[in-house]
Amino acid sequence: MRPNTFQSDFYQNNRQRLASQLKSHSVAVLHSNHKMPTNADSTHPFIQNSDLFYLTGIDQEDTTLLLVPDAPNEKMKEVILIRHTDDHVLTWEGQKITKEEARKISGVETILWHHEFENTFHQLAIGCEHIYLNANEHTRAENLVKNKDEQFIDWCKTNLPLHSYQRLAPILHQLRVFKQDFEIKQIKTACDITKKGFERVAKFLKPKVFEYELEAELIHEFIRNGSKGFAYQPIIASGSNTCVLHYVTNQNQCYDGDLVLLDVASEYGNYKSDLTRVLPVNGKFNKRQKEVYQAVLNMFHYAKKILKPGLNFEEYNKAIGEKAEEELITLGLFDLKEVRNQDKKSPLYKRYFMHGISHFLGLDVHDVGNMRGKIEANMVLTCEPGIYIRKEGIGIRLENDILITQNGNLDLMDSIPI
Repeated sequence: MRPNTFQSDFYQNNRQRLASQLKSHSVAVLHSNHKMPTNADSTHPFIQNSDLFYLTGIDQEDTTLLLVPDAPNEKMKEVILIRHTDDHVLTWEGQKITKEEARKISGVETILWHHEFENTFHQLAIGCEHIYLNANEHTRAENLVKNKDEQFIDWCKTNLPLHSYQRLAPILHQLRVFKQDFEIKQIKTACDITKKGFERVAKFLKPKVFEYELEAELIHEFIRNGSKGFAYQPIIASGSNTCVLHYVTNQNQCYDGDLVLLDVASEYGNYKSDLTRVLPVNGKFNKRQKEVYQAVLNMFHYAKKILKPGLNFEEYNKAIGEKAEEELITLGLFDLKEVRNQDKKSPLYKRYFMHGISHFLGLDVHDVGNMRGKIEANMVLTCEPGIYIRKEGIGIRLENDILITQNGNLDLMDSIPI
């Protein structure tokens, strides 16, 4: 594990906060993600279940957490089960986390081997009335493949059909949306590593380089500074592809006179940052590119100005929509009369600014949380206005990561040129 990426007091506190919201006589179960297959005998790089990591700090497959706040045996109130390193595993994969390491990372005293799960869970569950199970309930999730938590739901209801089943996700979402000091530090470190990558790639950029060369510069800088790599699949889009919101092929050549949109950022200790910048390939914007860039920059500064605690998300989005209309009129893309006569259910600005202005950020780049209420202190949100003029081949998006404070906000990326 890379340095400074875990803090046992943080995970202990998270478990205590979760346990305090469970019904009496309950057991909560959270599983690690699977190692997902590719083809033949290969697998994708392992990515931990964010909820399990939030509660334990364990970043390894075949890990399960059991919480039983009312367990009569004090040692069984918190149990982590991890993978045993036998001779085969040691030879082919190397040493996995030991029991002592798991205790040090998580602060949980009772560490068992994962093959003991079924018996351990059964013994604990029969003394409980309620079983709390986890699932991916992100509002934008497409659960095409069941993860381990969701597979366990089926197993559990088949084998223990008479228990009362409860959802963990709403509780965890409410806990995770408010960032603690340790989390803010991790996100800020990820932002600082992202800055180094951006500065490197800005110096490297010139006509005729390929998008994948820019990607290579970034990943080198991220990893050499302690990151595991990109926080999400990098978007390095030049020319007309700046208007493709999730362009990820990164294979084209960058030409003189074109723009390149860089939606790329680093992770650190599983926490994500999220940055977008747009640069002219030859180092200089033309007149129209500069006009559109300035319009987006105006939207960015306005959004930051109003992004404060107490503002309703609906009001925030409405205000940004009105600001987008103002800037788009200035750019000559439509006029005030068209805006006044527009269908309110399908506003004109969405032709050119079709995505949201902000999303939560944390262990996931599109982190969990409720965007139907009010903005509150200790949330971390992106701020990412954009204008995409497909017929002109100009796409501009600018994005920073913003910590909501008691009285306003703090831009965690304010040292990165924009």
